[in-house]
Amino acid sequence: MAAAADIAGSKRAMAYALCKHLSLDPDTVSSTSIEESDIDSLFSHIVKSSEEEVMKWVEFSSNFLGKDGEQHLLLGNLNQDLSQKSVLLGNGFKPSAADIVVFATVQVFINHLGENELQKYPHVLRWMDYIQNIVDFGTTVQKINVTKSVFVPPSHPKKTDKGDADPSSKKVVSGQKNVDKSDANVDSRKAAEENKAPENKANTTPAKNNKPSGDKKKSQEKSAGKANEGVADKAPQKTAEKDSECNVSILNIQVGLIRKAWKHPSADSLLVEEIDLGDGNVRQVVSGLAKYFSPDDLVNRHVVLITNVKPGKLRDIMSAGLVLCASNKDHTVVEPLIPPEGAKLGERILFAGFDGKPEDVLNPKKKQLDKITPDLRTVENGIATYRGIPFTTSAGPCRSSVPNANIK
Repeated sequence: MAAAADIAGSKRAMAYALCKHLSLDPDTVSSTSIEESDIDSLFSHIVKSSEEEVMKWVEFSSNFLGKDGEQHLLLGNLNQDLSQKSVLLGNGFKPSAADIVVFATVQVFINHLGENELQKYPHVLRWMDYIQNIVDFGTTVQKINVTKSVFVPPSHPKKTDKGDADPSSKKVVSGQKNVDKSDANVDSRKAAEENKAPENKANTTPAKNNKPSGDKKKSQEKSAGKANEGVADKAPQKTAEKDSECNVSILNIQVGLIRKAWKHPSADSLLVEEIDLGDGNVRQVVSGLAKYFSPDDLVNRHVVLITNVKPGKLRDIMSAGLVLCASNKDHTVVEPLIPPEGAKLGERILFAGFDGKPEDVLNPKKKQLDKITPDLRTVENGIATYRGIPFTTSAGPCRSSVPNANIK
């Protein structure tokens, strides 16, 4: 069971975060009331809510701290509940009072678990990492050091140019050619000797037609075969060139910070954001996020966006970028990708094995995004990937609180 000092610190963090969440002054809750109250009464004192769903999680928190020996069972249940959710209540990703009280109580126990035990609760860890980065718990609770999942991308060997081909393979090919030539010389000598013997008979028989002999047919067939091989060799090269035009390396995906956000003046489903890319590079982007966020929710939020899409107007407002978001299957949960803490504004997102330079501006007629976005997904632990390879910054991979989601 957690030590009394840990529980007291947890209650202080919970009280502080709940007050901030409800726009209350944390100083209105006295230290005495925090120390003397249990989780249930402290929560009710601050929130004054009797919603059944909220109180269910308050009861969970009270049981978690009060029932020694059942923490692993309760954590397992919580992990299962979070397997398809970003937050505890609703289908969105905005934390509620329930998230705050459960986080404040669970973190006491989590801090004492070893690495092997922590791996049993991947969804809990993903949720805690998300909550602790967007909810202000004050200075009472130290952030949990969530070990980011070790992601070993599949190896993608660089394509070798013709000049870089293995010299030994050239030797084998040339050797094979020499063998073929020597075999051909032997065959031609045998044919010449066979033709010399019946020379007189051959001369007395008039040529009926100009059809090629069997040997000539064979030689013609070989020549045709070589020509076809040349065509076949070129086909994969053309396919590879087309693939290189349509992979993620042509996108300029960067880290940005939303400085301002406001409602689109003529479209209820759209928001307009002013996004800082560092070094004075600020651009305006229109996003279809009004159903999921208020403008205030987006201000000061770090995002990941494609910056080399062709600028254009969306309902008369100019947009010069595309904010990448993860969404579940029925699009009831949509969330901008989250760059790791410490990622630099404007830095380009990289993908191991795809080292090409981005195009200056994507060509809408080629429908390049339509070909690339089906391969953008978050995996089980929330890491954003392209064909299984993570979106990587200098500070680590980008992620989302929405696992196994499409990214667009």
